[in-house]
Amino acid sequence: MTSHQNIGTHTFHTPLGKIIALKENGVIKAKSIRYAYSERYKMPVPVDPSESDIIFKEKTPVCPQIISPLLERLIEKTDLEKFEVEESSQFLTVTRPGDFTEKEKLPVVVWIHGGSYEVGCGDLPTSDPELWVKEQNIIVVSVSYRLGLFGFLGGDEKRPPNLGLFDIIEALRWIKKNIESFGGHPENITLFGQSSGGDAIAHLIISEGVENLFQRLIIHSAPLGFRHKRQKMSAELFRKTEYLKDETDVVKMISEYTQHLPSVIKYGLKASMPFCLQYGYPPLCTENESLERWKKNAEKYDVLIGLNHDETAFYVKTAEDGMYTYLNDPILNRIVRATTKFIYEKPARIFAENYAEGGGNIYLFKIHSKIKHNSIGASHCIDLPLIFENEHAWETSELLKNIPWEYIHENGKKLRALWAEFARSGTISDNSERPEILELRKV
Repeated sequence: MTSHQNIGTHTFHTPLGKIIALKENGVIKAKSIRYAYSERYKMPVPVDPSESDIIFKEKTPVCPQIISPLLERLIEKTDLEKFEVEESSQFLTVTRPGDFTEKEKLPVVVWIHGGSYEVGCGDLPTSDPELWVKEQNIIVVSVSYRLGLFGFLGGDEKRPPNLGLFDIIEALRWIKKNIESFGGHPENITLFGQSSGGDAIAHLIISEGVENLFQRLIIHSAPLGFRHKRQKMSAELFRKTEYLKDETDVVKMISEYTQHLPSVIKYGLKASMPFCLQYGYPPLCTENESLERWKKNAEKYDVLIGLNHDETAFYVKTAEDGMYTYLNDPILNRIVRATTKFIYEKPARIFAENYAEGGGNIYLFKIHSKIKHNSIGASHCIDLPLIFENEHAWETSELLKNIPWEYIHENGKKLRALWAEFARSGTISDNSERPEILELRKV
């Protein structure tokens, strides 16, 4: 039942109740399932089992957020008609292959989206796992969680930090409990996060309350260079947005907080990511303890971590106005290399070496661009169309301008196979075919 004409439904019988899913294009998709509820600035509360059928929503729920002109231009234009703003944004979508046999136990990949802890959601056309699921016979669970003011800014008991991280942990508990009903293996769960999503899952390794919730992690482009010494900056934004905390109009909340964002001049580059995880508050240790804690927990989880060679070209080389527009290519290239090394490359290497020292199984990768006329290079987010291949979703993307889709397809197919191999077993064989754009080594 895999042809495009056959659009039907499938019912999953789960501990939560009957979940109605959509069956089309060779996959079964159980969309926008609520895994928890929350009141503003409160911990997520898991949902109770339902007597009635759990039916997918017409529109995709998203946490209140500002539309980013940069992302609109470089990645995809947002069709606002398809989304519904939801302050309690704890939803997930399960995508599995269309052929269903009872007692199946497929590897599970949990997608944690990026967006600077400020924008995005689990369910976007540009991160649709349909093709990956079909090719590799895996299950992908895409998770949405609270963002920005609602999930990643806090400083006291009334407005605690890290609530978005608690949402993700609650989603993992839901997956552990229910995924077997979808044909997934509850003891073979790989977290896959990109950008701030990669940062979040790297910190789950050192979080309280995650025992036995996952076995492996694939960390793409985590801005680990931004994790240090943020306390003053976070405290300033927390203080300046105090007056918005009880605002009933969420649109007003998110349009006003931008007037109080910390300045890059004062706090350096990390101010370009104003929201982040905060050390010293649950479920995290203090910043000083973090490296030691990663080393201590290294034997528990297999890790695949890496970056794109020209990460910051996404911001530096695509600016339509501002400080970079007037600089020539050699200077821009130097800026891109220096900032990519500082924010992504050096921290990933330090993380990998520290993890290996702790006895952890860890691979380090880098994605390059091999196309002569692609001036942006392998920038931030270039990995997304490789993993989530969906030509229609990416057709207006300026990021892929002058890159033939065939090139994305050829390299992406090999990359998806390698990453699925890691998700199945925690290893990547030396004999598995590598895409030409990939540099990969076991640390």
